[in-house]
Amino acid sequence: MLSDKINSLPISQTVGMTAKAHDLKNKGVDVITLSAGEPDFNIPDYIKDAAIDAINNNFHKYSPVDGFLELKKAISTKFKRDNNLDYNVDQIVVSTGAKQSIVNAIMSLINPGDEVIIPTPYWVSYSAMVTLAEGVSVFVNPKDSSHKITANQLESAITDRTKMLMLNSPNNPSGSVFSNDEYLEFSKVLEKYPNIIIISDEIYEHINYDFKTPSFACMPGMYDRTITVNGVSKAFAMTGWRIGYLAASKKIAKACNKMQGQITSGANCIAQQAAIKALIEPPSKIKYMVEEFKVRRDLIIKLLNQIEGFKLDDPPSGAFYIFPDISSYFGKEIKGKMIENSSDLAMLLLEVAHVATVPGDAFGSPNCLRISYAASRENIKDAVERIKSLLT
Repeated sequence: MLSDKINSLPISQTVGMTAKAHDLKNKGVDVITLSAGEPDFNIPDYIKDAAIDAINNNFHKYSPVDGFLELKKAISTKFKRDNNLDYNVDQIVVSTGAKQSIVNAIMSLINPGDEVIIPTPYWVSYSAMVTLAEGVSVFVNPKDSSHKITANQLESAITDRTKMLMLNSPNNPSGSVFSNDEYLEFSKVLEKYPNIIIISDEIYEHINYDFKTPSFACMPGMYDRTITVNGVSKAFAMTGWRIGYLAASKKIAKACNKMQGQITSGANCIAQQAAIKALIEPPSKIKYMVEEFKVRRDLIIKLLNQIEGFKLDDPPSGAFYIFPDISSYFGKEIKGKMIENSSDLAMLLLEVAHVATVPGDAFGSPNCLRISYAASRENIKDAVERIKSLLT
C-alpha cells in the first residue's frame, strides 16, 4: 500500500533514539538523554520578549512564503556582519527550520540519477533527502581520525554525474571544523567543475572554540554556486521555534520559494519576529552558551578518557558532540548481549545504563558513537559514570 519512496526512506536514528529514551522516561525510568542535538539552555529573554511583543501586536496572519521582509533584511545584515557575504533579500528564503531549507534546495536541483557527494560523517538526513529526490549519494570517507576529507579525495569522487556537494562545518556528528585553507583547496578543485552546486550547512556556525568557521561562499569563485544554510535552532537554543534560512543565487532562491509554496508556505509568524531580534543582536550576547559548551566538552572528554574502550583523538573544535571510536567493544559480550556494531552498544547503554546516545552508522561512521554534551555538567558526570560502571 505504501509508496516505494517512503518504504526506501530510513527512519532518522537521532529521532528514533530520542523517542526510545522518552518512552523509557514515560515508564518511570531515569534516563539521561545525550542523543538529541538540542541545547539545554533557555531562550534568551530578549528573544522571548520579541515574541511576546509580536503576539501583542497581532502578528497572527499567514506570513509570506519566503519570510517577512524585516527578517530577510536582518538575515542579510547578519551575513554581512558575521560572514562578509552580501545577499539581497530576494536571494534569501526563510523556512520551517534549516532542515527544510536543505530539502528545498535538494528537491529543486537534483534530478533522478544525479550524484551528490556527501563527506562522512554526515548528518543523518542528508542521504535520505537525496533519496527522496531520486538522486544518488556518493559517500567519501576520511582517511584519518580528523573526520575531514581532503581536496584530493573530493576530486576523486567527482564524475560526470556529480551535481552537488554537501558541506557541514562545524560538523554534526564529529564537531570537526574545516579551516579556511582547507576550504580554499576545495574551491581550487571545484573551479574545474563549474556545474557542481555546493550546499554549505552552517547551522553550528557560532558554536566554535578554536577558530572562526569560514563560509564556503566566501571562497574564490564559489559565491554564485553555493547555497548557504543557517538557522536559529542551535546558537540561540530555539530548536522548537523552527526557523531556518538559505541564501543563494536569485534563480535558486526563486526555485526554493516555489517548492516551499507547495509544501508548507511561510514559516511561523511569531517565531519569525523573534528570529529578527535574535539575528540583529551581536553574537557576543550568546557567547555565554558557547563558553559553557567548551567547559562541558573538556569535562566529557576527561571523563570518557578514563574508559579504555572509548578512543578519542583531538578535541572537536565546534558544535556540541563528541564522536569516539568504540569498535574495541565489537565481538564482545557485555551483560549477556553480544556487541556486533555501534547500534548494539547504543541500545545496551540505553536499556541497561539508561544513557541515550546515537550509533555512528546513522552518520556513515559505523565504528563510532555520537554523544551530545548539550546537557548539564551534572548529567554529563552521571551519564559517564553509568557508562563506566557498565563497561568496566
